[in-house]
Amino acid sequence: MNLLKTDLEGVVILEPVLFGDARGYFFESFSRRRFEEAVGVVDFVQDNESKSSRGVVRGLHFQRGAFAQAKLVRVIEGRVLDVAVDIRRGSPTFGRHVAVELSGENHRQLFIPRGFAHGFAVLSDSALFQYKCDNYYAPQHEGGIAWNDPALGIDWRIPPEEILLSEKDRHHPTLAEAPELFEYHRP
Repeated sequence: MNLLKTDLEGVVILEPVLFGDARGYFFESFSRRRFEEAVGVVDFVQDNESKSSRGVVRGLHFQRGAFAQAKLVRVIEGRVLDVAVDIRRGSPTFGRHVAVELSGENHRQLFIPRGFAHGFAVLSDSALFQYKCDNYYAPQHEGGIAWNDPALGIDWRIPPEEILLSEKDRHHPTLAEAPELFEYHRP
């Protein structure tokens, strides 16, 4: 597995080693030992999967307090633009984001630690998206940031009039208006 650092501390891209021949390919999509050697100890407790059509934007989501989640995300089929936003007050990169294309072809994974909001936009006709979480989903502790917050400057690579949102994602506050974010703690 190759580890690529991003501009946000702790947010990393993982590239698996593929073994291919005329029959197809094989790769380890997750190995606790290799993950811990590359990233550190994270106790994943829940796997999730979603399927979405082109133009869907999911996010920007996070869970608060003791229910915060780190995520390891990947795309099985299709293509998405995956986005992580630093929402740790006092962080030198507070309000900055990383956007990475994940696809069924590049097999990349993105690790997003606690303290970041996460979202993605579907760039292909459809996308099958999987992710591991290190904490259980707790709807009463979920939070969100507006996908189109101008202060974030995220280019979702989809014309705004073509973006499909859930009702909940239409009403998230901007980062400046968001209550109960995270506090940055120097490593």
